Amino acid sequence: MSRKYFGTDGVRGRANEGAMSPDVVMKIGMAAGQLHLRGGHRHRVVIGKDTRLSGYMIEQALTAGLLSAGMDVFLFGPVPTPAVAMLTRSMRADLGVMISASHNPYYDNGIKIFGPDGYKLSDETEVKIEELLDNPSQLKPAGSDMLGRAKRIEDAGARYIEFAKRTYTAEAPLDGLRIVIDTANGAAYKSAPPALWELGAEIITMGNEPNGTNINEKCGSTHPEAMCERVRDTRADIGIALDGDADRVIICDENGRVIDGDQIMALIASSWAARGLLKGGGLVATVMSNLGLEHFMASKGLTLARTKVGDRYVVEHMRAHGFNVGGEQSGHVVMSDYATTGDGLVAALQVLAEVVRQQKPVSEVCNLFKPLPQILQNVKFKGGKPLEDATVKSAIKDAEAMLGKKGRLVIRPSGTEPLIRVMAEGEDAAMVKKIVDDLCGVISKAAA
Repeated sequence: MSRKYFGTDGVRGRANEGAMSPDVVMKIGMAAGQLHLRGGHRHRVVIGKDTRLSGYMIEQALTAGLLSAGMDVFLFGPVPTPAVAMLTRSMRADLGVMISASHNPYYDNGIKIFGPDGYKLSDETEVKIEELLDNPSQLKPAGSDMLGRAKRIEDAGARYIEFAKRTYTAEAPLDGLRIVIDTANGAAYKSAPPALWELGAEIITMGNEPNGTNINEKCGSTHPEAMCERVRDTRADIGIALDGDADRVIICDENGRVIDGDQIMALIASSWAARGLLKGGGLVATVMSNLGLEHFMASKGLTLARTKVGDRYVVEHMRAHGFNVGGEQSGHVVMSDYATTGDGLVAALQVLAEVVRQQKPVSEVCNLFKPLPQILQNVKFKGGKPLEDATVKSAIKDAEAMLGKKGRLVIRPSGTEPLIRVMAEGEDAAMVKKIVDDLCGVISKAAA
């Protein structure tokens, strides 16, 4: 099922170009709105965004398309992606839309669309939207008397803060904990710090002065080094780094050591299992999660189901098979008891609750297994299909033979950027590095 506009996480691209140009964005709004007109009620869509400069332009174009389709539009301004998903259901909206390119630089932007149930649209629905985009004669604007109205909602962020606070499950507050919170100059800059402070913590903020172009710039979950340094300098108990739209989180312990999504999922799953809250007998992760996580889960008598990369595929597997915890190594953590998508703040609150319960340092609570040596590198390409090159195929086959049954090799095109991602893991760190370096070299030549 080939798709032209939608990738693994909505529509994404360079702002003011291609799929992210105002005319295409407006048509996306018209198409999505048209497909979700059902019944005679006043239809509504909620829209949130992160802090990118292009968000103003895309918000206006998208709003115009949705109003033209007959949808009433409720504008939230900057709020996290999980806030949009939650409020889509809470406000009985027919659609929810988040304007964000997640962890990408400011010059990219994107559109994530949620159905009335708060879940991201299915592949089939996205294909239907694409069909309308490719056949604009099938777009049917509403009559002049049925146009939608637009309204700004001022308390969307406050609603989300209260929702997030209610997911904190420890009996004791966060009193006495010093927390560094890095919001990546992104969507959670107004919500994550006050939520943590109101729960009792001492807060040290960073990455919370967005200017339209500094989102994810040397900060946030994709650049946690600054957070780790701040934790060490301020003798904080924990560091929490969100990405641009706050649907993922990376933390660090009191020593400034990074703790990734695999360790966070291991903690939440094992804690929930011990308290009788875990459903499905394990958790759902992607092919990128470390083998160490799989071994840890097995040691607890729990399973690890794997999907292809993309939190939407994790969520689909969770829903189909009755799991309530899943996510990605990159920090997307989905807890379906609370949310329909990844929520960085809520995941961090689960970690903090366990730290409070155990009354131990984060380094002891969160380092549950030793990861196998794993290396991930990206290879840029401008077009074509370098993975179909005969030399590349041969090199991949040789690498798989070297790793054998004691390692894994995952090579895939990114669904959001023009990159080939090369990941290998195994018991021998030097061999893993050589395999990744050699494969990246072969793929680079084929992609040139």
